[in-house]
Amino acid sequence: MRPQGINARVTPEGSMDILSRHEVSLLKDKNNQHLHEIFRRCSLAVLNCGVLTDDSEALLDSYRDFEIKVVQQPRGIKLDIKHAPETAFVDGEMIQGIKNHLFAVLRDIVYTDSVVARSTGLNLRQSEHISNFIFQLLRNANLMQTGGQPDIVVCWGGHSISRSEYDYTKEVGYQLGLRGLNICTGCGPGAMKGPMKGAAVGHAKQRHQLGRYIGVTEPGIIAAESPNPIVNELTILPDIEKRLEAFVRLGHGIIVFPGGVGTAEEILYILGVLLHPKNKGMPFPLVFSGMKENQGYFEMIDDFIVHALGEEARQLYKIIIDDPVEVARTMKAGMDEVCNYRRIRRDAYYYNWLLAIDPVFQTPFEPTHENMASLKLDKDQPPHLLAAALRQAFSGIVAGNVKANGIRQIQNHGPFKISGDPEILMPLEKLLEAFVREGRMKLPGSTYVPCYEIVNG
Repeated sequence: MRPQGINARVTPEGSMDILSRHEVSLLKDKNNQHLHEIFRRCSLAVLNCGVLTDDSEALLDSYRDFEIKVVQQPRGIKLDIKHAPETAFVDGEMIQGIKNHLFAVLRDIVYTDSVVARSTGLNLRQSEHISNFIFQLLRNANLMQTGGQPDIVVCWGGHSISRSEYDYTKEVGYQLGLRGLNICTGCGPGAMKGPMKGAAVGHAKQRHQLGRYIGVTEPGIIAAESPNPIVNELTILPDIEKRLEAFVRLGHGIIVFPGGVGTAEEILYILGVLLHPKNKGMPFPLVFSGMKENQGYFEMIDDFIVHALGEEARQLYKIIIDDPVEVARTMKAGMDEVCNYRRIRRDAYYYNWLLAIDPVFQTPFEPTHENMASLKLDKDQPPHLLAAALRQAFSGIVAGNVKANGIRQIQNHGPFKISGDPEILMPLEKLLEAFVREGRMKLPGSTYVPCYEIVNG
């Protein structure tokens, strides 16, 4: 039995600029149903905040009657909502944080389509234009602040983690908060929520009134990772590649907690970027951390990285086990290095323009069966390009696990087939088997059926 949901009409409260009649018409245009459907799906995910699920298809099916429309009025706009999740309301009133997230969805979806994507001077096949496009999206979302010092720590990790692992991420966040550092994550549950929750306590103890808890997501993943309640600055990028670039342009350092294929994708992305010859010597603090029980996990990750990308990649990160204070101190010291580096080179603190990102990391990867089968997974290429191919392999598995389109492809055509150099495939298969064994592919209680098949020769 499907939930009935709640009907409501809500008004923005300082969370976005007034929309023009033209922008409202875009969401009503019958010839632009794709835009409206993106807006509808992202809005439903935001309204589903606090409900643990990573099955986007099941969420959409449960609320197939959900609808949301923009209503233009003389004094601004309102959103007319039908059959919304009851958890988004208290005594008939929408929770303020969820309301803010809802209008952030509207802001980003409309701006991306009407202002930037249709600009005649923008070519999203050119690397420089893509980085400028992301800059404009983040600026429109008010995420870039001038006048401050580097202080944004990006935290990556799994949405499906144990309670003790979650508590560890919270303790690390607390130590970061005590040192005045702000948090940016993928905005979902698990290792994306814990650091924010811990930092909020640390900020409160230091009477730090302007704590930033930035959530960066994209339409394909938001339904599986609804924004957690602590996020106070939300932005939605058009695809996973632009989301990942937004993390490394906006953030000043990264902490990686235990996770599954999504976390592995993020690791391969940042290592591939930092391995680019033009980025050699650029300070970018990167720490892998977890509890004592996660020692084997990070040894396995480290072993995979060295087998695939070589010893040079290992020099780009530091593994710190069961020591939240040392993690925070390392990140704080790294912020000082970043500050000095950018000051000398007159680069902005709020957007890392100097970071060179190969176009292969910026081009959207469509995880079809054909594209997954044709990935170049061998060592006959520079390490940063092999990292890019491995990132795409993990991205395809993420799509098959939790994204609506990927799930449908697996249902219709069976698992993705991944082939390549056995020297790479063997540790890759070992890593994936460990993710399945440790329950890192899906939330607890879900039975995981692999969406991939490793083909050896």
